[in-house]
Amino acid sequence: MTQESIIDIAAANRSGETAEIMRRYNDVFQRHDPSALDELVAQDCVIENTTPAPCGARRAGKAACVELWSAIATAPGTRFDLEETFVAGDRATIRWRYWMADGNSLRGVNLMRVADGRIVEAMGYVKG
Repeated sequence: MTQESIIDIAAANRSGETAEIMRRYNDVFQRHDPSALDELVAQDCVIENTTPAPCGARRAGKAACVELWSAIATAPGTRFDLEETFVAGDRATIRWRYWMADGNSLRGVNLMRVADGRIVEAMGYVKG
């Protein structure tokens, strides 16, 4: 019996592009350097933030998204531990642990979407 294997080159290419964008996005927070955000974020980007509970604040537009992520990336005494980044086509899931300046932490995920080489959607969720 023959097993058929179908490779979707277009999907594989999208996954590769999305993975590279997510690597660069994650580097912003690992290096505390938001300078790459301008080229990573689309004009029509939308963020649904993790706070305030239960639904989180919505940020729309490149300027609002870059402003929020820049503030998070440069917050003194904080850090993100990346637990996993999973990419499928134009979507990515980032599992992380955020350490606050007071030593407390919380765990969460970001559900990301990329279009035309830029981040167009980010939805953040936290445990608890």
